[in-house]
Amino acid sequence: MTRERVVIDTNVLISGLFSTTSTPALALEKAVTKAQLVATTETLREPIEKLLLPKFDRYVRRERRDALLQRVASLVEIVDVLQHVRASRDPKDDKFLDAAVNGRADVIVAGDTDLLDLNPFRGIAIVTPADYLARDT
Repeated sequence: MTRERVVIDTNVLISGLFSTTSTPALALEKAVTKAQLVATTETLREPIEKLLLPKFDRYVRRERRDALLQRVASLVEIVDVLQHVRASRDPKDDKFLDAAVNGRADVIVAGDTDLLDLNPFRGIAIVTPADYLARDT
């Protein structure tokens, strides 16, 4: 059986890294263990840059954040963007659509309503972390 291909948006990824029992964390764990994570260099760079901000020091030590990011990065298939997508109300969210379309993703896991309102997009499901957990995969 082919593994489902999944794009995770930045907010879900960051939320999932901070709390091991939260719904985003459980969705991230499911994606890591049962699916193939797909990203572009841009969608992978964004959470790395955000998690390096000092404001996160009070929640999780820098070393722990680095280790978590390295784990996620080692599991992600990086895809080239050959086709740019312009569909979201928020142009900053188009990078996740780029990753999904170019990476032949089955699903985008997002907490952003600008992305969720596009569900489905070109046959790609766009779901919340809770809905992703409820999916059969």
